[in-house]
Amino acid sequence: MRLSEQKREIENQNIENDKNKKYKIIAVDDEIGIIDSLTVFLKHSGYTLVGCTNPYEAIEKVKNEHFDLMLLDFMMDPIHGDTVVEEIRKFNKDLYIILLTGHRSLVPPLETIKKLSIQAYCEKEDKFDQLLLLIESAFKSIEQMQTIREMNDELKSQKEMVEKAYLETIQMLRYTVEAKDSYTRGHSDRVSAYSVLIGEELGLYDKDLRVLKVGGLFHDIGKIGISDTILLKPGKLTDEEYNELKKHPAIGKQIVEKSSIFRDLTPIIYSHHERYDGNGYPMKLKGEDISFLARIVSVADAFDAMTSRRSYRDKLELDYVKDQIKQGAGSQFDPEVANKFLDILENKYEKIEEIMNKFPS
Repeated sequence: MRLSEQKREIENQNIENDKNKKYKIIAVDDEIGIIDSLTVFLKHSGYTLVGCTNPYEAIEKVKNEHFDLMLLDFMMDPIHGDTVVEEIRKFNKDLYIILLTGHRSLVPPLETIKKLSIQAYCEKEDKFDQLLLLIESAFKSIEQMQTIREMNDELKSQKEMVEKAYLETIQMLRYTVEAKDSYTRGHSDRVSAYSVLIGEELGLYDKDLRVLKVGGLFHDIGKIGISDTILLKPGKLTDEEYNELKKHPAIGKQIVEKSSIFRDLTPIIYSHHERYDGNGYPMKLKGEDISFLARIVSVADAFDAMTSRRSYRDKLELDYVKDQIKQGAGSQFDPEVANKFLDILENKYEKIEEIMNKFPS
């Protein structure tokens, strides 16, 4: 080999060693001779190695320090390698682990390897050639996973920024709607809070509660497209005016369905004026054909409308409101939702008062 080629090979090896130094390996084996051999071998390849002969000490080291890779002997005293992994997986799911064994027959069952997320195993040998290939493959996998995590974090950040911007835009539209009419100020906040309260009492999942919260806030967003002369009219609406008002669910649907982020809100915004008996609008849906979350918002919306002062009437008495909800169970309202809300009004009214005080009309 010519001198220039030797020099180039040395330079390439130095570059590779420098690259390997960024990774930190921990080797666990109760035989000090194995640890010493691994240290010499991996140091020659440019890797940084920490050796442990006590498996309990190794668990503590992984808990308190960062390691990219663990080389772990299976047959050890006082505990075997699978027990070490089991303990580590309680607090670290990402550590790449290569299990070492003196003989293939001593490898734990495949089910155990999968359960503990052990990425590879290798038989011990004097030259460690196979082990080096596994280590190199491990770090390629680690680099790929890191790249994927970074990309996912970036996408998540971008998604959150878009969601925040879209949420703020719709929030501005909501405030514009409520600014038109002082009598409706706080209405959406209360409907949102009542809906979440009902959902909690019904035992809904957190995901559904979040949709109820945001959907309740924006359920009337379509009123941005309704004329002020109709929204602010002090007296009874004509049939023509009422038909115009009934377009607000469809307008709201058009606003939110354009963003996949808020697609879950669409059934609430579009269907909160449907009736359980099929006589609502805009689609005349009936019973369980109506989104369950929309059925919850429908009860909350009706309650707040009756207990809030309007330009054409004062707020209604609570007993009368309870009676109206009771009569509407099975016709206007989902009976399960209506009865649950009546139970709240009867036995947990302090929660209703908290919402009223927090979002006064």
